[in-house]
Amino acid sequence: MKKRFLNMTLHELSLGLSRRDFSSFELTEAFLERINETDKEIGAFISICAEKALARAKETDALRASGEHLGPLAGIPFAVKDNICTRGIRTTCGSRMLEDFIPPYNATVIDKLEREGCVMLGKLNMDEFAMGSATDTSVFGRTKNPLDIRRTAGGSSGGAAAAVAALDIPFALGSDTGGSVRQPAAFCGAVGIKPTYGTVSRYGLVAFASSLDQIGPITRDVLSNATVLSAIAGADGRDATCVQKEHAFLSDLGRDIKGVRIGLPKEVLEGVSPDVAACTLSAIDALSALGAEVVEITLPNTDALLAAYYIISSAEASSNLARFDGVRYGRRAEGAENIDGLLIKSRSEGFGDEVKRRIMLGTYALSRDVRDTYYKKALAVRAHLSSELKKLYEKCDVILMPTAPTVAYTFENKKATPIEVYLEDKLCVIANMAGVPSLSLPFGRGEGDMPVGIQLMGKVFDEALLYRIAMSLERAEGGTANERI
Repeated sequence: MKKRFLNMTLHELSLGLSRRDFSSFELTEAFLERINETDKEIGAFISICAEKALARAKETDALRASGEHLGPLAGIPFAVKDNICTRGIRTTCGSRMLEDFIPPYNATVIDKLEREGCVMLGKLNMDEFAMGSATDTSVFGRTKNPLDIRRTAGGSSGGAAAAVAALDIPFALGSDTGGSVRQPAAFCGAVGIKPTYGTVSRYGLVAFASSLDQIGPITRDVLSNATVLSAIAGADGRDATCVQKEHAFLSDLGRDIKGVRIGLPKEVLEGVSPDVAACTLSAIDALSALGAEVVEITLPNTDALLAAYYIISSAEASSNLARFDGVRYGRRAEGAENIDGLLIKSRSEGFGDEVKRRIMLGTYALSRDVRDTYYKKALAVRAHLSSELKKLYEKCDVILMPTAPTVAYTFENKKATPIEVYLEDKLCVIANMAGVPSLSLPFGRGEGDMPVGIQLMGKVFDEALLYRIAMSLERAEGGTANERI
């Protein structure tokens, strides 16, 4: 019975709970058992909140038994990336700097899911301060891909994607600054979305780059993803960038896609592996067979965009991470003789190499002598991208391209230098730089029988169309990601 829970989609679990086929307590117990069986090998979790989760599940069961009307997520277990603040539960950002930090408040997304009756099982591993693409810079160790433990789960939300793929949880929340939800979702055969900037409150998300960060769900299928995003989206007075807008992500699901214009930038297929290119073209063929119109387009210069992204994100990171000084909170080094020594020693001990690299890059880009040359020019490139995308969206409704240039690579084949690693983000950073929504879903298999991720990038606040197209692709391939895993 317990094993059967693990293979159900979020909506099958929700239906079973509403019919009293099983309880939230039984469900929570089953997923905690699964985590205990798998996580020593995979390394998806940093903290597990078993006692709190079981107590919460009992509360939800009692409400259901009393006849109270509960929403579709009530009693459903989940977990969150460890840069999303949780009251009374350690929030580390995968860093020695915050390894003992316990927030006194919840992120807005946590409050919203708790109001829905969800049951949080724990906090998920990540690249340190979300800076990385393989979940191997965490002080708590590397996360492995459950589909092949010799391979990366991706990053920086690798723990979130791995936990969903390992059937440890029905859904997870991650954060996406330059592909950190979509790329690990692609590597692990899951569905992940980076919503339009301002759709989901960032209050309680430990900032990496504030103008790029956005929280998004990772799930096993499209319908589940739209359901979770519906629960966490919406205005929040504690985040001035969060937009007051009615969202209807589920409204178009199931409708046909006849006449929808799909933009295909052929040039991006020249820089990806043959198996990824073949799956991308298969997705185009499937959409065309369903009545969509395929339009060939040309993207703005992706190399310039990638350079601009790393300048802007590193500049914002250097500013945001200045607060971690060993004085107010975070790691405080021993043996410092004065305040300058304390700051230097605490930050040197607390931050890992990748975080230090980006802080130094960002600080340099913001320095007086070169600010105009680098930072202001990067902002101009970003503005140009938004302008060019508006023109492209006059020709098409959605842009389709690979999420990553390859399938999940083995640890021994990881790129050797930081620049080689950064180049892997080229297709994902476009959505963050422009603030538009982008959804990754699995479509086809590549080298090593690993899943290939296809990315759908839409207009601002057009998530409903992305979900509609993604569901059509999901059906065309023959079932949900959950069933294929």
